[in-house]
Amino acid sequence: MSESPTGLIGADELAERLGSGARVRLLDVRWQLGDPHGHRAYLEGHLPGAVFVDLDTELAAPPSLGEGRHPLPDLDALQRAARRWGLDDGDEVVAYDAGGGLSAARAWWLLRWAGVSSVRLLDGGLRGWTEAGHPVETGEVRPEPGNVTLTAGALPVLDADAAAELAGTGVLLDARAAERYLGRAEPVDPRAGHIPGAVNAPTGENLTPDATFLDEEALAARFGALGVKEGTAVGVYCGSGVTAAHTVFALERIGIRAALYAGSWSQWSNDPDRPAATG
Repeated sequence: MSESPTGLIGADELAERLGSGARVRLLDVRWQLGDPHGHRAYLEGHLPGAVFVDLDTELAAPPSLGEGRHPLPDLDALQRAARRWGLDDGDEVVAYDAGGGLSAARAWWLLRWAGVSSVRLLDGGLRGWTEAGHPVETGEVRPEPGNVTLTAGALPVLDADAAAELAGTGVLLDARAAERYLGRAEPVDPRAGHIPGAVNAPTGENLTPDATFLDEEALAARFGALGVKEGTAVGVYCGSGVTAAHTVFALERIGIRAALYAGSWSQWSNDPDRPAATG
């Protein structure tokens, strides 16, 4: 599988790759805020050969007030998890979830950040796979441990100070829903609102109604209207650094390298010295 500039692979192309005998490691990253049943859903049906990835414990360090709800995992811990998934150096990786990649993008981002070059998202996720007529299997997949070696730092990361600065010097995108950005609702974190200067760019608007990605032209128009242009310094945050990775992925599709504020609003809002804007 050649590395696509878009980072996407369709269901039919993936089925062809798997049928050819190519070594493609499939990662099932089903997770939703407030829903602890991703593993149960995986056991009931997943792509053949896919390994379940626990976002809360394998794609994040333990939550804390100082670091947020999904801090970046320690590199050694991430490497142990990736080896449990069966990853070897040079493997092709495809991550997916139940739909549009909002949680799978976290695996894409972390593996790219950790130096794995061939990582793609399944466009349309499990839904797109089954609607294309491809089979699923049930039960647990436990591959032989892999030998992948990870190295941190291949993608840019922001801390709180850098995010605050970027909101004034570049474009800082807030990928949460509008009502949270505006401060009208905050179901999870201690304060409502957004980082002063940030621009709202809800993650779901990266997708079409059938949970596939907008094409590059539509994405370019979307982000251009938000002030993102070639050469602009761009950062992205969300509630806890999960769905923001989806917007980093969307920007990558149009040639924009964006930095992830991993602590996101869950870290920012727990620091009383950090201001919160509303409206």
